[in-house]
Amino acid sequence: MASVYKTIYPVKYLRDHLSQNIRPDGREFLSFRPASVNVSSIGQADSSAIFKIGNTTVVCGIKAELAAPTAQAPDCGFLIPNVGLSPLCSSKFRPGPPSDQAQVATKIIDNILWNSHIIDLKDLCICKDKLAWVLYCDLECIDSDGSIIDACLGSLMAALSTLTLPEILHNSESQSTTVHPSNRAPVPLKGIFTSISFAVFDENLLLVDPTDEEETQALARFTIVMNRDEFSYIHKSGGVPISPDLLSKSITRARSRSENISSLITKAISSK
Repeated sequence: MASVYKTIYPVKYLRDHLSQNIRPDGREFLSFRPASVNVSSIGQADSSAIFKIGNTTVVCGIKAELAAPTAQAPDCGFLIPNVGLSPLCSSKFRPGPPSDQAQVATKIIDNILWNSHIIDLKDLCICKDKLAWVLYCDLECIDSDGSIIDACLGSLMAALSTLTLPEILHNSESQSTTVHPSNRAPVPLKGIFTSISFAVFDENLLLVDPTDEEETQALARFTIVMNRDEFSYIHKSGGVPISPDLLSKSITRARSRSENISSLITKAISSK
């Protein structure tokens, strides 16, 4: 009868568990779900990775193409993420154009990339004003159960860490381009960045790595981005204010989780 009770009274079902200091999936408030990563999963992509947190699963595929830089940034390349949330990952999404949730998730990932400076876009420039790399990063969620941003950034970092680009020689006089596919080099990264999501219930109740059910009923949600033990970025879209005590507690948990996820990605890359 628990499933029926949960369907009819979802809020009370969750609150009954939280009042007993336990979450519906059996975790403690500050416990994370297990995470796993697999790199080079898609043969058609230049680089790829699958990242899983609990049931939430995201596949990242990166395609590298050549294009002319913009006039505003003539010595920079492009890093373009796109998050896909289809009916495949959850029944709450519908076929058709990108949903509001997908567009918001894409913007959050783009803000993380921009504010954390994970990649120096100048490293993607081949010839100023003439030629630069464009990295299209497609992030497709195939199972959605909360903490999607964490899974998206995890799969993106794993894919970027294994990405290599061929040597490109551009002759400005003849306007010719020569590709040396056998001479490949990795893209310089500023570190392995990870994001850790939190949900706030009441004033002093903090849940780490919330499920979709917990995110839906939370009074506030926020995500902290770390570069191992260094604080990089925080995103909070609204809801109740976060007390200094909860923020301090969340940064401590985020630092520990970041070390674990970074080590997980590093091991997956080394065993490739």
